[in-house]
Amino acid sequence: MSTATPRPGLGVTTVGLVHIYRSEGSDVAALSGVDITVRPGEVVGLLGPSGSGKSTLLALLAGLFQPSAGKVFVGDRDLAALTESELNRYQAVDGSLMLQGARRNLVPYLTIRGNVDFARQHAAKLGDEVPTTQEVVDLIGAGEIADRPLSELSQGQLQLGALAVALAPGPGIVLADEPTSALDHAARDRILDTLLDVNRRSGATIVIVTHDPDVAARLPRTVTIRDGRIGGEGRLGQEYAVVTADGFLPLPLHVREGLPPGTLVRLERDGENWRLVPEAGGLPGGGDDVIQ
Repeated sequence: MSTATPRPGLGVTTVGLVHIYRSEGSDVAALSGVDITVRPGEVVGLLGPSGSGKSTLLALLAGLFQPSAGKVFVGDRDLAALTESELNRYQAVDGSLMLQGARRNLVPYLTIRGNVDFARQHAAKLGDEVPTTQEVVDLIGAGEIADRPLSELSQGQLQLGALAVALAPGPGIVLADEPTSALDHAARDRILDTLLDVNRRSGATIVIVTHDPDVAARLPRTVTIRDGRIGGEGRLGQEYAVVTADGFLPLPLHVREGLPPGTLVRLERDGENWRLVPEAGGLPGGGDDVIQ
């Protein structure tokens, strides 16, 4: 972006993050003590099965509601401590949420260019320097479709328009909920390529919720959420377990399938490495398979 100076990417830190909601008269813990750090300018994917809490985490990072317990920091802001006007500024300028489903992000009677112009106006009224509409259109390579009615656009082109709206204020962090769902492979790859290019060119931090393993494999870092907790991390398709702040070590799903609940596991030091040694039959002394 040439006219407006790109904002620096915003880092994320959550501490003991808990979110509980009511469902059919019962309390349900969507998140149960999530500690995560995202460095400024990083691209991170949030993975996990449906109902694991990943979209809830994204909504909390967007400031849509407050956590039941714990802290959410984006940049130097504690989101739960912001006044209404401060939260409004954060959501209008610095933190852009891209909702799942392209049309939920677009005003239907406006073109992509019109939507971008509409989205950037609030940030501009707050006195912030924002990129021009043409700069945003050029950033995502949407010049050929920017002035066409939305009714004439494919699903992939609509998703590109939704991304343009998220980028309209020149945010420091983009929060994208399933931005490649329901797209064919070509459209999916274009959206992902555009997100990664935006990160390289603008320095914006990007957090993506996805269930697509092909998308996850291309992301430099992924965080897997299971049952409301951090269940693992990945680097370019390689999965790792993560020791939590309270000393727990959630096992990756493929390991858990071979270790039923109640299995005794011995930890052994092997030079600089550790080995997990399951006990045969769950009884001490019957060492069996070794997991390294």
